[in-house]
Amino acid sequence: MEALVALVKSHPGPWVLLFAALFKLLHGLLRKLPTPKVVLRNDFQLWKWRNLSMSIVHSLLTGTWAISSALIWPETISDIHRHHTSLSYLLVCISTGYFVEDAFDIIHSGYSLASWEFLLHHALVISSFLYTLYTHLYVAAAVITLFVEVNSVTLHMRLLLKVAGATSSTIYDVVKVINICTFVVFRLTAHFYLSWYLACNYSKLENANFFACCLTIMNIMILVYFYRLIRSDFLRHTGRSGHAAQNGKLVSKKFLTD
Repeated sequence: MEALVALVKSHPGPWVLLFAALFKLLHGLLRKLPTPKVVLRNDFQLWKWRNLSMSIVHSLLTGTWAISSALIWPETISDIHRHHTSLSYLLVCISTGYFVEDAFDIIHSGYSLASWEFLLHHALVISSFLYTLYTHLYVAAAVITLFVEVNSVTLHMRLLLKVAGATSSTIYDVVKVINICTFVVFRLTAHFYLSWYLACNYSKLENANFFACCLTIMNIMILVYFYRLIRSDFLRHTGRSGHAAQNGKLVSKKFLTD
């Protein structure tokens, strides 16, 4: 393992592309899994289903890995600037490969405009993670950032259920509650901690301006989406522009549905 990670550290760029290719291969294999008939009626919904299915696989892998790293090595939390292990570095490299693959999938699908929020998020993550991989700094910070993938599991499950038209089901009611809980515990808390750490150590950290900018943009996006979730799942609302009726149901024209 140490020899492999040493090789990855010496040339992280090509390894990111290799992991992106592996995720692309896995993405293709997931296409062979059964798909709900209601999803097959709409090309955009079909693409969303396949993209979200791939996202859940990534979230299960990296979310579990990130939490485990923090539990085994508490320094991940206390020293986000310089601490890292071989496994945490490899985690960041693998995850960067996924975000590269997912960005390519969004662009190649032709739905970039509908998915611009995802592309902006991916651009911020990829640039930050590449800096981490090449400098070996802030690896622990990247691991903490990946805590949000625990929430991404329920977040994407929620979106899959919406794509399948199952928002009136009991499982959706359960998922939406768990999703809000994991959103607060893993997404909001992780970003709050990183923002607090950056503010307290701003003068001591390399390229603090860049990371402050990235964190600020992502924090705004997270808070906006949190509001959308509360409004959509727990407050009464009616259809608005940006939605079209399909088979008596509201179908979002955006990737990030309310």
